[in-house]
Amino acid sequence: MKLAQIERDALLKPLQAVTGIVEKRHTLPILSNVLVERKQSLLHLIATDLEIQVATQTDLGKSSGENLSLTVSARKLQEILRALPEAAETTLDVQNNRLQVRSGKSRFNLQTLPAADFPGLADPGVSQARVTMPQRVLRDLLLLVQYSMAQQDIRYYLNGLLLILEGGSVKVVATDGHRLSYAAHPLGQQQEKREVILPRKAVLELGKLLADSDEAMTVEVFGSQVRFSFGGVDLTTKIIDGKFPDYTRVIPTNYQKRFAINRLLLLQSLQRAAILSNEKFRGVRWMMAANSLRISCTNNEQEEAQEELETTYGGEALDVGFNITYLLDVLNNVHTENVECAFGDANSSMLITLPDNKEFRYVVMPMRI
Repeated sequence: MKLAQIERDALLKPLQAVTGIVEKRHTLPILSNVLVERKQSLLHLIATDLEIQVATQTDLGKSSGENLSLTVSARKLQEILRALPEAAETTLDVQNNRLQVRSGKSRFNLQTLPAADFPGLADPGVSQARVTMPQRVLRDLLLLVQYSMAQQDIRYYLNGLLLILEGGSVKVVATDGHRLSYAAHPLGQQQEKREVILPRKAVLELGKLLADSDEAMTVEVFGSQVRFSFGGVDLTTKIIDGKFPDYTRVIPTNYQKRFAINRLLLLQSLQRAAILSNEKFRGVRWMMAANSLRISCTNNEQEEAQEELETTYGGEALDVGFNITYLLDVLNNVHTENVECAFGDANSSMLITLPDNKEFRYVVMPMRI
């Protein structure tokens, strides 16, 4: 029975949008599969890992017979389509619990599992909040902060990102307890305050799927889920149930010692110094004096790297240690010409801001070296 006749690219693109969340190895074999459903002239594709669900569709152009549904290995189908020539005409047939993919003189027979066994996410219920924004806005916000999320922290609520809809703006916050990133953007739509913690995997997947465009997207908040709809894709994720730290208490507001510096010059100096940093502790010393910043890294072999940069620093001499990885992360993920660094004392965190983006903050805790 024919499932679809479609050009290779028209199927590969939506398939790639859903397969990013599919785990290679799973205790439930069906979670390695993609649900393929033909409803009249539309072919729907859905993948899930029980926490996140991504759904998309492609138009077959014409209705072909009765509705059909099955699940098939997401990665195998994707690799087959990738290996076919571009714009190749492809036919999908269903017979004896097999999906046959035909194109030219190529034939592939794939095992299927019943669509009825596919564990989709539960109905989220009634929407509690809904906002629209350009895809670029959310994409840029996520990329500005996502590197600060924790990985496999026992404080599970840190293994994600805080999304806040409040007043007329959207805010995002991420922290692993050692550094914190905050970014915001005005929306022009008044909104009741809603705070949700998005899982790390959903944030990373959104960062890949969202386009750098002004095309509109919607964000819908439900009781225990959030749905992001954009470019024919619906990504639904469960919310992490927990209390996110009060980020407003972490971000300093009264630092007087500060200087602006070229981001690329600082990044390149830190990259060079990092070569001789201690591989375990990754410490770097910042020694500030009038109009000067000295950067120093040492390791267990008593090797040392030193860099010196001119700055606009006019405060008292200061010697502070940081994790160099945390500094490289922020400098690699902001794309402005200059950054501004502000300090309290040798035992206080550093605040990094951007002269051309007043809604970004990056706080990094000091370390003893």
